[in-house]
Amino acid sequence: MKGSDLFVRCLENEGVEYIFGVPGEEVLDILDSLSRSKIKFIVTRHEHGAAFMADVYGRVTHTPGVCLSTLGPGATNLITGVADAYLDRVPLVAITGQADQEKTHKEVHQYIDIVGSFRHVTTWNTTIKRADFIPEIVRKAFDIAADAPGAVHIELPEDVAEEDTGKVPLQRKGKGHISSPGEEELKRVAGFIKNASMPIILAGNGVLREEASPELKEFVDRTGIPVATTFMGKGAIPADSHLYLGSVGIQEKDYIICGIDVADLVICIGFDPVEYSPRFWNPGASKNIVHIHSNHPVVDSSYLPEFILIGSIKETLKHLVTCCNFKKEIPEYFIKLKGIIEGELESFRDDTSFPMKPQKILYDIRKCLSRGDILISDVGAHKLWIGRLFPAYEPNTVIISNGLASMGFALPGAIAANLVLTEKKVVAAVGDGGFMMNVQELETARRLGCSFVVIIFNDSKYGSIDWKARIKFNKSFGVEFSNPDFVELAESFGANGVRIEREEEFAPLLKKALEDGGIWVFDVKVDYSENMKLSWKLKGDVCKF
Repeated sequence: MKGSDLFVRCLENEGVEYIFGVPGEEVLDILDSLSRSKIKFIVTRHEHGAAFMADVYGRVTHTPGVCLSTLGPGATNLITGVADAYLDRVPLVAITGQADQEKTHKEVHQYIDIVGSFRHVTTWNTTIKRADFIPEIVRKAFDIAADAPGAVHIELPEDVAEEDTGKVPLQRKGKGHISSPGEEELKRVAGFIKNASMPIILAGNGVLREEASPELKEFVDRTGIPVATTFMGKGAIPADSHLYLGSVGIQEKDYIICGIDVADLVICIGFDPVEYSPRFWNPGASKNIVHIHSNHPVVDSSYLPEFILIGSIKETLKHLVTCCNFKKEIPEYFIKLKGIIEGELESFRDDTSFPMKPQKILYDIRKCLSRGDILISDVGAHKLWIGRLFPAYEPNTVIISNGLASMGFALPGAIAANLVLTEKKVVAAVGDGGFMMNVQELETARRLGCSFVVIIFNDSKYGSIDWKARIKFNKSFGVEFSNPDFVELAESFGANGVRIEREEEFAPLLKKALEDGGIWVFDVKVDYSENMKLSWKLKGDVCKF
């Protein structure tokens, strides 16, 4: 068979369900082979969108999402989404075409060193130089993407795709060993936790990646230790648990940091420093830390654990809880802190002002979604409000790009989430800037028969940059723009457009859109004067209550 046929058979062998991508001349053989495959090729309108779709597929399935592009500009367009998966440790396999190998030593149309370009945004990448190497390279790529986890990249030159080979896909034999620390080490850690007077758990994205939320909840219920999460760890424990305090993620000293400030032990479970730098919550390196993760901690002067438990988070918690023969009373300070944090969103439930406050928009979205429905947040000022205040009750129900924090993430992400989680309602929360970065994927969504709601937080500017500039310089520059008519734009793609003109319209229309199905785009004017109000409030001594 030819190399591209073997390549696609190897992808089938790895359980690939979808490939998101844009066609190109140098991947014609791969596309020809896919035309005879059970794998569904999803044609997107930009490689940017293809990579984000693969990214979100990897987040919600915990298996590698796959994206495809041709050489040159197609591949460079793919990089942003691949880098997003790399920093957020999402399993993803990027495939790019390339010119014949005989051309790569000289100046050739559209040829650049793609393997070199991807090297710094992937866990591993390579080019396939002979068709016989395909089975081993594909297996290695998927193993690394799933186990690291993270983004990997395979380049398949056009002549290798055409080359004849007698190789076949590799059989998968045996199961991986799930490890956890030894009993004596677990007992020492349990004793250390027992002796702490005010311990707190900081749960990160690793808990969701490894599907360890049930074990975390059992550990929390057994020990009585309160939990804070990172933005990407939202849903690791239900927001209505009496031991859930809230989420950390903004650089200012937010309320939840007050809980970490008074804690004498921080138990970091599945926490990656890229989610929230330790210098924001442990600037003096004074905190005792226990590190529970499948990976060794990144070296950081503000993150120096007393104990390091490396292994499956799920298995480690399962065994650690059996060593914890104690249950702590939640301190009154933490009870008050939880009340303040929960009350902040609740206080906007009856706000009738228009343009709408971001808190009120989020309050209404939460009321219109069930516990298991999905909110995907793009990057912008609204993301910070979602990260701070939006309650998540189940894992992977609030999906945020945080490491690379790339605008344009949510609309393609909503497509992937809807393809995989067909029984759940999906809302994409976007700024007007981020929406326009991948608006073309509305056509993809319409063609695929998707069903989700896009809510545009419309302020006619890059709101988060305006916010940061005003904090730093007391003014902003170069952040304003004009917008098209979002309703007419949505309708031109065959979607349903809604312009909210009064606050009382929003929740009923959103509820109806979610019930009716189809693609909806809501244009909602937002009052971001709340941004600076929050910043001024957090400049005070927020820990005095």
